[in-house]
Amino acid sequence: MSERTLIILKPDAVARQLVGRIISRFEDKGLQIVGAKFLRFSRDLAARHYAIHQGKPFYDGLLDYITSGPVLVLVLQAPGAIALTRKLMGSTFGCEAEPGTLRGDFGASRGFNLVHGSDSPQAAAYEIALYFRDDELIDYALPGQHWLYGKG
Repeated sequence: MSERTLIILKPDAVARQLVGRIISRFEDKGLQIVGAKFLRFSRDLAARHYAIHQGKPFYDGLLDYITSGPVLVLVLQAPGAIALTRKLMGSTFGCEAEPGTLRGDFGASRGFNLVHGSDSPQAAAYEIALYFRDDELIDYALPGQHWLYGKG
């Protein structure tokens, strides 16, 4: 059964023109894009998205970072999408992330980490609803899907 997750390609990914390369890595692994929006975070939307971190020492810097430039927000779908995308992204800090992961290959910073991904089904449901209405998410079959996931 497919699972959905929210992915945000953050301002540093957009500014460094890594969007296409990052999306390709997700698609190469078999993740299906079912929603996409290019936008700029308002401070209010950033505060709602990162509400769980309110009061932490890095909170204000996080809001400054995510509102500093445009982002691409994606909904990806696949069996086990949350675990799969988190593995592809790598450790939070690029300087600590394994080579072969997005952050390990494209990042070196502790402050700018290129990409956000939902960390649980509950977080994914909350985050997806912040950015997308149900009618903005498109279900469709991938022609080679059975080769990626098998029959059942």
